[in-house]
Amino acid sequence: MERDSRPRLETDVLVVGAGPTGLTLANLLGGFGVATILVERNASTVDEPRAVSIDDESMRAMQAIGLADAVLAATTRAYGSRYISPGGSVFAKVDPLSREYGFDKRNAFEQPVLENLLRQGLGRYGHVAQLFDQELVSFEQDEARVTAKLGSGMSVSAKLMVACDGGRSFVRKSLGVEMVGSTFTERWLIVDLVKTSNRFRHTEVFCNPGRPCISLPGPRGIRRYEFMLHKDEADQDATSEPFVRRLLAEVGPDREAPLRRVRVYTFHARIAETWRRGRVFLAGDAAHLSPPFAGQGMNSGIRDAHNLAWKLAAALASARECNELLDSYQLERKPHAWQMIGLALRMGKVMMPSSRLQAFLLRLGFRILSVYPPARDYVAQMRYKPKPRFDRGMLWPDGRGGDHMLVGRLFPQPIVESEHHQRHRLDDVLGSGSALIVFSERPDSVVGADMAADFERLGIRVIGLTPEYMNAVSAAFPVYRDVSRFTSAKAFRAYTDQAFLLRPDRYVAATAALSDLGAILEHAAKIAIGDTPSRSIGAGSATVPEGDALENKEGHHVST
Repeated sequence: MERDSRPRLETDVLVVGAGPTGLTLANLLGGFGVATILVERNASTVDEPRAVSIDDESMRAMQAIGLADAVLAATTRAYGSRYISPGGSVFAKVDPLSREYGFDKRNAFEQPVLENLLRQGLGRYGHVAQLFDQELVSFEQDEARVTAKLGSGMSVSAKLMVACDGGRSFVRKSLGVEMVGSTFTERWLIVDLVKTSNRFRHTEVFCNPGRPCISLPGPRGIRRYEFMLHKDEADQDATSEPFVRRLLAEVGPDREAPLRRVRVYTFHARIAETWRRGRVFLAGDAAHLSPPFAGQGMNSGIRDAHNLAWKLAAALASARECNELLDSYQLERKPHAWQMIGLALRMGKVMMPSSRLQAFLLRLGFRILSVYPPARDYVAQMRYKPKPRFDRGMLWPDGRGGDHMLVGRLFPQPIVESEHHQRHRLDDVLGSGSALIVFSERPDSVVGADMAADFERLGIRVIGLTPEYMNAVSAAFPVYRDVSRFTSAKAFRAYTDQAFLLRPDRYVAATAALSDLGAILEHAAKIAIGDTPSRSIGAGSATVPEGDALENKEGHHVST
């Protein structure tokens, strides 16, 4: 019988779609040592601006893949917002100053630049293969694997598959998964400029019932304008240059600015009913679609990747059944993604008052809030953004009630100082896997080397963390001082002489008194990735049959 000469690739995880979510996921999997193939139907990453804002949580994910500094170098950091009345006066300001998770809350970027950095990052991993200009045309799964067919005739056999293939996801539709929610009836005109004359560094939100508009800053002198269109304005007319320049003239100095991109969009507030079918997962826009008003669409997708990557790695490294672990992805991420969609809808109501009366009442409400400092700070410091917190999933509550419990929350990222007075972001000393933080004034005196070694054998890194007022010392495990004082807050004072078990995505999985650390060893085993997963499952790289080699059209070697 004649041998089938078409390439057949084998891997552990197949990622479909090379947008920010898929690229971030592939980088995270690469860091965990997971054999991965990334398939993208286009010949390269995007060359036009789409998402324009990356938040502190997403920057923490960039830090996890070792690209934070490169991404920061290409961003405009720490911008705020000004809400402007129809008369031109500013009636509300947002200036978030806290860096609770280690980065500024809002940073402007260019999606083509970000995607290029993420794609370059994949070059660090010999076990991650990139297949651009290759479209997924069909797939099937059984109890052991997913088999995907590509348009070129190649096939990919993977233990797990993640669909990051966008809002019109082929994978989601093939699975028969429905999206629930709504679609905005309003259309918006998006205008991206090559160069702006507007030197204002913050977002301008023109809350004008006659024509709501948002003006967003970007790096290196670029800017985006978003205008709501009226029902009687046809798309073809709205994208004409005279129309665009007339709108630009109404809100600033950019009437004559060179245009980079002009598009009409309709926005959605929708979420997939299920995010997992067997060995196939949905992430990013394939799982949820958000209006842009909170700048959380892309960021929610990056959160998906950060949540899912370590669970895939841990499941592949484990010899036991891991459905509880894998099912926790939807349990944790779906409610929070819906919260972000809800935030965007609420912010849209602020940006789009339907009448002059509603606009007046909105401004009046903000002025009343401004005279009460806690309410003013609630707006100015973006405390209205839902805190990342899980109620269910891979976590074990410690019995503390409500807001007093830190289990399920994203742990802050202070600047920490070693005994030698060297300073680092916390995550940089925790490594890429799970970690145990011994939080005490004298962590070295309450946790012995033997107990620390029990966690280290699981692949759980152990560090001590002292409050700001206590110096770090030499001990059997590294000890650091919290320079930023995030753990000096009231919520943490109740956890003095406790240990925090952190997952690789830096959420608190469990806590325990330092006198009873053995109580969370079993939990630690469930979230530990251990050594390089590909070693434990005998698949160090994405492979094709012996003697075959494959390159994509750009000449990049993708497997051997």
